[in-house]
Amino acid sequence: MDPALYKAATLGEVASLRKLVDPEDPSALSSTTPQLNTALHLAALHGHAAFAGEVLVRNEELLVARNDDGDTPLHLAAKAGKLEAAELLVGRALAWPQDRKSPLIMTNKAGNTALHEAVRNRRSAVAEALLDADPSHGHDLNERMESPLHMAAREGLVHVVRKIFDFTWVEAEYVPSVAVSGTALHQAVLGGHTKIVEIMLEKHAWLLDLTDSDGNNALHYAAQKNKSQLVELLLNKQAQLAYKPNGERQTPLHVAAHYGSTAAIKALLRCCPDVAEMVDSCGRNAFHISVASGKTNALRCLLRHVRPAELLNRVDNDGDTPLHLAAKMSRVQSALLLLNDHALVEVKLHAGEMDAYEMYLWKQLKQQELKRCREQQLPPLAPYSSRKTSNDKYFECIVETYILVATLIATVTFAATASIVVVFCFIWAWLDPVRFKVDQLLWGHRLTVIACLAMLVSLMTAVYITVDPESRWPAYVVIVIGMSTPAVVFLMLGKEVIFVPM
Repeated sequence: MDPALYKAATLGEVASLRKLVDPEDPSALSSTTPQLNTALHLAALHGHAAFAGEVLVRNEELLVARNDDGDTPLHLAAKAGKLEAAELLVGRALAWPQDRKSPLIMTNKAGNTALHEAVRNRRSAVAEALLDADPSHGHDLNERMESPLHMAAREGLVHVVRKIFDFTWVEAEYVPSVAVSGTALHQAVLGGHTKIVEIMLEKHAWLLDLTDSDGNNALHYAAQKNKSQLVELLLNKQAQLAYKPNGERQTPLHVAAHYGSTAAIKALLRCCPDVAEMVDSCGRNAFHISVASGKTNALRCLLRHVRPAELLNRVDNDGDTPLHLAAKMSRVQSALLLLNDHALVEVKLHAGEMDAYEMYLWKQLKQQELKRCREQQLPPLAPYSSRKTSNDKYFECIVETYILVATLIATVTFAATASIVVVFCFIWAWLDPVRFKVDQLLWGHRLTVIACLAMLVSLMTAVYITVDPESRWPAYVVIVIGMSTPAVVFLMLGKEVIFVPM
């Protein structure tokens, strides 16, 4: 493109356009930039309506010209939110010959019309102008099977949604999208736009019955996003939504428990307290789900608001109560919350592998069981087995590594005390591996860390004593490096540095 024409188009200089382009020979307007933008594309992008009108007087075919992205000038005006330029182009589009494809419905490479682009970029004024020109395209689908209504609902464009809903509608146009999350109502709930949800349900309450491809209704989405106000709104419209499961037989309460949505849990239980009794396809209730997902805040909320408390003792399809799941999955905080609930009395231990965290849980479980047995005069559980399990090979590697490290530290440095204690602790590790994992392994690990820190101190001290009389700065460099080493390790591993890597 001629640089002078490019400058005129971007600045909207109509006088320059008249000098550069002969009305009798408008071929200069056919030139493009490397992105295939014409002068009309540039004028639309920058909002120069007068310049755009002058270009169309000379070459009306540029109205349907496409750039490298498949965008027409109207697409660019819609993206940029240039209302005056968009209105000019819309007016020309309405006068476009009937036998030719209208610029209003032309799509770019993403399958988006100008209306899609206006809504996607939150250009409400341009979107309304496009809908005023032709309101029938609010349900047109792009390549992602997403309509302008889907986008407007998600973006919270209230006036755009109302304008689309005011137009004659066809029920089939509200079916769930296969590429985005459900219907336009689902999108509005996801965005937390209460006003849009109210508009939709006021017009078409039957939208509540529609689900996404996984069977989730709008209440599932509100529960996921922890939108208590929307949960209450939807339940007031149709309380039965709380009992409708998705494809995995999960109710909205299951979803809220999985995502830790405590406000949604409270709202659901206030309206439908018995929904806590429902189970999913695995036979799990909301307590199971909160434990499995590690959401202790959701579990705490359920413990406070769910009655009867006997729901805590329900088993899933594998015979596990929520406490069993907590022990099997090393959910220490969840297990302790459950153990503090006095109604939980049916406890058993599943045989199999148990790591250090599970050993800690076992101790807590055993104490709880002993207390129960004293109160009810029942025989206690059998003591845990100290037989070797399938992860003994890894356990052996850990013990050997600690012994080697501790021995080397004790040999080459002055950090012998902690290291020698570690060595003697680990020598007797094999007498009872399970008890060792619970009672001694953590201490051995922490004493090894202390020995390593002592080794650093002895190294810095030795270097300082040896080097400082001759040259101070090398000694200071070594001290700085030594002091920064623990900080770097803690920065890399965080709090994990004080726990055993089991």
